[in-house]
Amino acid sequence: MTIPKYDDLYEAVLTFLSDGNEHSSNEMTGPIADVFNLTPEERSEQLPSQRQTTIANRIGWARTYLKKAGLISSPRRGVFVITDLGTAALASGAKIDNSYLNQFDSFKLFSDRSFDHSDKTQTHSASPSTGSASESTPDETLGKALQLINKQLADDLLDEIMKLSDKAFERFVLDLMNAMGYGAVDGAAEQTPYSGDEGIDGIIMEDKLGFNLIYVQAKHYSPDHSVGRPEIQAFVGAIAGRNGKGLFVTTSKFSKPACDYANHQHIVLIDGEKLTQLMIEHGFGVSTRKVYKVQSIDTDLFNSYCDI
Repeated sequence: MTIPKYDDLYEAVLTFLSDGNEHSSNEMTGPIADVFNLTPEERSEQLPSQRQTTIANRIGWARTYLKKAGLISSPRRGVFVITDLGTAALASGAKIDNSYLNQFDSFKLFSDRSFDHSDKTQTHSASPSTGSASESTPDETLGKALQLINKQLADDLLDEIMKLSDKAFERFVLDLMNAMGYGAVDGAAEQTPYSGDEGIDGIIMEDKLGFNLIYVQAKHYSPDHSVGRPEIQAFVGAIAGRNGKGLFVTTSKFSKPACDYANHQHIVLIDGEKLTQLMIEHGFGVSTRKVYKVQSIDTDLFNSYCDI
């Protein structure tokens, strides 16, 4: 038989995890391939990148979507376990596909945010909840695929950041600022003492010569925590009279009153989503897995032959 699509693997992944034990991603591939009676050739078939087998890649995406829906969880990197929702899904006897997962808000949010819906003429989306994009051009399909990959990468990055200690997160933020071009001539950024820092976690330089200082506060909050106006007000008070600018970074998000107040006080805010975007943009904490070259016609070259 042919290699099953990722959404045909949902039930197999849940069934494999149904013993309630933790299992690594490597443990799943063989048994799930057995379920579908894949031939040795199908098991060894590689992606175009030649870096992973097709079946392992599709099982990986199946795990991603099941995790987004809350049917499985990942207590540690590369380790998965079924949740109560996943157990209930198996017991229900329902067909577990994208339509089934779409009943969970976390899955819908992930699907919707993975694509840019600003083009109102687009009638179909390649999101998991709606199937393939039959009317998209190859360029659009490639762009949407890249958006989905980067969205998953951003989620994985935030998961890794949340595993850091509060002190390590402060150092992490300053190192990211250095990677973005801020800091002293030698690339250093000052991290204030962990206690008695008066609400200032670090100091970076806006330019390499150090003419302007930026005071940083880094809050390692859970993603569902909302930073409110009082915390921004306290930070503004901490940097008052220091003749510098303010940068407030958090792994969570900011309330609207906090954003409005920060804007009025000229405080720059970076939430968890923006933080991971900056990491991807500046190549911090990520590595390039594959480069695809998209080429177009060199019209200048062909125009040069017109008068011959």
